Order: sequence, then C-alpha cells, then structure tokens
Amino acid sequence: MKIAIASGKGGTGKTTIATNLALSRAEAGERITLADCDVEEPNCHIFLKPHIVSSEPVTVQKPEVIEDRCTGCGICGDVCEYNAIAVIKKKVLIFPELCHSCGACSLLCPENAIIETPRNVGIIEKGSTAKLSFVQGLLNIGELMSPTVIHTVRKAAGNNGHVIVDAPPGTSCPVIEAVKESDFVVLVTEPTPFGLYDLTLAVGMVRELGLPFAVAINRSDLGMSELTRYCDSEGIDIILEIPDDRRIAEAYSRGEMIIHALPEYRPLFDSCWTEVMRRHRLPLSKQKEEVL
Repeated sequence: MKIAIASGKGGTGKTTIATNLALSRAEAGERITLADCDVEEPNCHIFLKPHIVSSEPVTVQKPEVIEDRCTGCGICGDVCEYNAIAVIKKKVLIFPELCHSCGACSLLCPENAIIETPRNVGIIEKGSTAKLSFVQGLLNIGELMSPTVIHTVRKAAGNNGHVIVDAPPGTSCPVIEAVKESDFVVLVTEPTPFGLYDLTLAVGMVRELGLPFAVAINRSDLGMSELTRYCDSEGIDIILEIPDDRRIAEAYSRGEMIIHALPEYRPLFDSCWTEVMRRHRLPLSKQKEEVL
C-alpha cells in the first residue's frame, strides 16, 4: 500500500504522525519506506535520523535559443501557456523559473531554433534506519517546480513493501502530486477554526481525486465540537486522536519519537494502522453503507 499523510494547513502534526506510524509498523515487522515529499521543508530525517547513502540531482528540461537560427517569429511565446517565453523586437527572452518543461516551444519552432538542456531544481536522498527505508527530496531555494521533485521522490520510494508519504501541507499542485497515486490518505487536522476550514478544502481535494481517506485529529482534547460534527455530517471516519499532551511537545522539540519517549501512545498508532488496513480492504460500496 501507499499511504499519504496530508493536511490542509501546516503545523497540524502531519510529520509527527507520518514518522511515528512508519516506525511503529517497521518495528512490528512490516517492510516500510517513508517518503518525505514535503520538499520545500523536509524534516522527517530530524526524528528518524536515517543514514543517507546516496544523493542524486533532480533536473528539468529548459529551453535555450540558437540565435543563428531564430527569426523572432514569436511562435514560441504564443504557445507557452506559462508565460515563460516572451518575444520582444524579435528577441526571445526565456524565464526558466516559470517553465514547466512541456516542450511545446521546441516542438513547434519552425526554424528548430530551440533546444532543451537540463536544469537542476533539487536533490533526492536515499537512506535507511535499522528498521525502515527512507527517501526525501529537497527543492533548491528559489525554485517553483516542487511537483517534479515530489514525483522523483515517489518514484524512488518504489513498491517494495508499504510506502508512507509525508505530503506537503495545503491543497495545491505539490500536494496533489504527492497523494494522487495513494491507496489511502490520512488527513491530519486540529480542533481550531483554521484547522476545520482547511480540512474542508483537503476533503474536497481527495474526493475530487477519488481517493479513500479518513481523519486524524491532533490535540484532540482542545474542544471545538464543530470539527467532530463536520466529520459526522460528511460521513468521515476519525481513526486517530492524539491528546494535547505537553510531554509530546517536549519530545518533539528534542527530535524524539513519541512511540519511544512515551510508549503508552504506541497503541494509538497501531490502532490507526489497523483501521487504515480495514478501510482500504472494504469495497467502496461497503464504505458508503457504513457511513449511512
């Protein structure tokens, strides 16, 4: 299975759940790979402390103009949907940060005056701990092409055992790239007005993608019954509730795993995994019957 841990907003505890769920299952004997797809700010390594064994660049294709062939016809600028090319006074200007490497400019240039060359946008790193495999991506500072790095991370994670994906926060293109091929999505939220609002956006996203999902609530005992009422009204399962325990925050600040620092919480993650497996194996029609 590929299980994505996502959230509509940052700071909800997504990485905490992803790392502890992955390590608890690895220590239970499951073959687990954790893929940190939060490529703008990966931090799973802080808690898992993997031994990194390889690092590879991630590149995209960028257009370059062969001046001797270019007639300044402007077709390349017309076909670029991302405004990465402008033609001014028959001079072609290229803005590589906006380029999505679609190849239309080089394909449709009547003079074959545009070639594509690789441009580095980030790196992926592979490693392991004593219990699980690990892969993470890191987007270069100033780059916008995080979906390319995320795609490379997911591909590097492979299909050997279960893959747990720590997705970026939000509901934009990077998140969709991280979760779109998942077998199940756990949406992490918190009982605050912002948490509820962003959860509704995340629910809309996974439903649009047709992915089975459930909700995990961090700091669940803060109150705000509107969150649970929303889940009840939408037929959404809550499969994990982590209380607002100061000791958890202290362990997090030290870069420690909850299941090690506070072993009484390990059964929560075991139960979450059991529920994910159960929900995934249910036919979609049966899931709808349970909701009704």
